[in-house]
Amino acid sequence: MELPEGLGWVRASAVGRAWLTALPTLVAECAERWSLRLGPPFRYAYASVALPADLPDGTPAVLKIQFPDQDSRHEAHALAHWDGDGAIRLLAHDVERRALLVERCRPGTPLHELPMDRALDAAVELLPRLWRPAGAPFTPLAEEAAGWLDRIPRSWERAGRPYERRLLDAARALLVDLSASQGEQVLVNQDLHAGNVLAAERSPWLAIDPKPLTGEREFSVVPLVRGPELGHSPAAVRHRLDRLSADLGLDVERVRGWTIGHCLAWSIADEVVFTHQIEVVRWLLGGE
Repeated sequence: MELPEGLGWVRASAVGRAWLTALPTLVAECAERWSLRLGPPFRYAYASVALPADLPDGTPAVLKIQFPDQDSRHEAHALAHWDGDGAIRLLAHDVERRALLVERCRPGTPLHELPMDRALDAAVELLPRLWRPAGAPFTPLAEEAAGWLDRIPRSWERAGRPYERRLLDAARALLVDLSASQGEQVLVNQDLHAGNVLAAERSPWLAIDPKPLTGEREFSVVPLVRGPELGHSPAAVRHRLDRLSADLGLDVERVRGWTIGHCLAWSIADEVVFTHQIEVVRWLLGGE
């Protein structure tokens, strides 16, 4: 099975290499369990492998095998909670194999193929459908942020201090303040960027690949603000920050703060440094 290039980063860790070795077996076992006819993997991938699948009755679906990280462990629960309203439907779930069988979006065009402002229009329509009250088993944003506060300085040291200390200090201060002063808690998706929203037949746009938490609404737009899919420049990031905050009635400074904190939390993985995340932090702190 030829793997998508975007999964190359997982080879940097022993866990990642073991997962890649096991993937062919996991795919074969799931195909047998659910009687699937599979196609080659979709080329876009970063933290999972997804393959087009046909069910025995011909229904189109997608088989997804997740990389065993913590961020995606409640993906199936989130899809079940939304029950197809604003997100793809969950058809089946194999907990042991971290495998999901989900609805296939057709035509499946990603949101980032639209011009930025049209994509933001669609996001403004979609996000309120996903803001549902939720509790267990989803991790509270405050708890997740406490983990980031602990992890960020340790990752920074291990990776050789790849960015300025002022960025670390600013992000940690913002996370402490924001975590303790949140508004109403709803289900939020910390990976709802413009590559994870697809055009579908039964709804104009549906979310895929959620990494769910429960937190305030301001956090929910962070992936769209920071993600490079709709343009990676100071002007593009600031435009998305202002537009989404204004159109959704969100506190723009809280969105900015969560974006800074989340970018640094996700800027280093297994000592691999993602410089585009660090650049967003610099831009939002006032440096070009």
